[in-house]
Amino acid sequence: MSVTVRPLCPADETQWRALWKAYLEFYETSVSDQVYATTFGRLVDPTLSTQFGLIAEANGHAIGLVHAILHPHNWRVEDVCYLQDLYVVPEARGTGAGRALIEAVYAAADDNGTPSVYWLTQDTNTSARQLYDRVAKVTPFIKYQR
Repeated sequence: MSVTVRPLCPADETQWRALWKAYLEFYETSVSDQVYATTFGRLVDPTLSTQFGLIAEANGHAIGLVHAILHPHNWRVEDVCYLQDLYVVPEARGTGAGRALIEAVYAAADDNGTPSVYWLTQDTNTSARQLYDRVAKVTPFIKYQR
C-alpha cells in the first residue's frame, strides 16, 4: 500500500470528520458540531501558523490524520510542537501510515525551526506504543489535568 501524506484542505472536511470521529470514539469521547467546525477551520486556515493538520491517503482514500500545535516553551528559545491527535483506520494499521504521519509532523516542525515534537497516549494503547517506541523516546512525565 502506497501512502501519501499531505496538508488538509477544505475539500477534506467530510473524510476528516469521519476519521476524527473514529479517533475520538477510540478514546471514548466526543465533541460538539461547533468544535468540529472550529477545529477544521483552524486546521485549514492558511493564515494560522500555530496549528496544522495532515491527512494520509492510500488508493485515493483518506486513511489517517494528524493534528499538531506549535507553541512557545519556557525552557527553549524556539517553539515546540505538540502532536495532539494521530489516527489511522484499523484496516490500514501496520502499513506505515502512522509512521508517515509522524515523520511528516517531524518534517514540518524542522521546517519551522521547531526541533522538539511531543505527544501523549494512554499507557494501555499498546499497539500504537510499539510504533511510538521506534520513532521517539518515552519520557517519565505523568500528566495531570484539571
